[in-house]
Amino acid sequence: MVGSDVQLGCSYAEEKTFDLNELFVYWQIGETEKPETVTYYLSGNSSAGHDNNQYKDRAQLSLDSMKQGDFSLRLFNITPQDEQKFNCLVFSKLEKILDVVVTLHVAANYSMPVVSTPSDAPEDEELTFMCTSTDGYPLPNVYWINRTDNSLLDKALQNSTVSLNARGLYDVVSVLRIRRTPNVNVGCCIENVLLHQNLTVASHTGRIEPFKGNDTQVLPDTNPERTRALVAAIALLLTMVGAAATGWWCRSRCPGRSYAGAQANRPELEFTDHV
Repeated sequence: MVGSDVQLGCSYAEEKTFDLNELFVYWQIGETEKPETVTYYLSGNSSAGHDNNQYKDRAQLSLDSMKQGDFSLRLFNITPQDEQKFNCLVFSKLEKILDVVVTLHVAANYSMPVVSTPSDAPEDEELTFMCTSTDGYPLPNVYWINRTDNSLLDKALQNSTVSLNARGLYDVVSVLRIRRTPNVNVGCCIENVLLHQNLTVASHTGRIEPFKGNDTQVLPDTNPERTRALVAAIALLLTMVGAAATGWWCRSRCPGRSYAGAQANRPELEFTDHV
């Protein structure tokens, strides 16, 4: 990421202790025929040196790590110009023991897109939307989206311009022109492929009729049958509540009586002895 620090790896595969007096270490960039030295360590020196002013005070080798076979390069405050291939060359006793190429990819997050909506225009004119996003890296992909069905709008309707700013980062401005419709809902998407980043901002425009009258509106019921059913249910509920209350009042006021139930007259049976 731009502005952060990074370590480019270059290590000897086997576990071994190295004598700094026998080492020559070079980190280079550029073409093989004419490389530029980023930083180096020469046998007998107490510290590493720099040939490229771009990396002065930004490139560092660790002497303690090199003794253990780790010749990694530490880069500080990464810039877009650092995106290139770095070559690590290590010699021990004048014999090359390492030749490693490390590719550094640089990225920066784009700012959240800002979409300007068109002002009021005559009905027969087209609508113009503008989307801006700044300070990103690498080059972005720009999409305009129909938010109604999330489909991509035709690229022929848009005109995108990407420029390099003073920080070496990209600013993008995209203009979309579409035919006016009663309700337009579009979105602008800025994609940073390297960071797997998609920043999308929607812009909704439509005709909004102002409300005239009191602050409170009473809406008429559009379903009379539902209203009648509701009223009947409420009336039934009130009747049931009233009946329950009356019964409770009566039980609390009237004296208690025991009820033995209905009793039937049982006829007596006569037994007659026949002699």
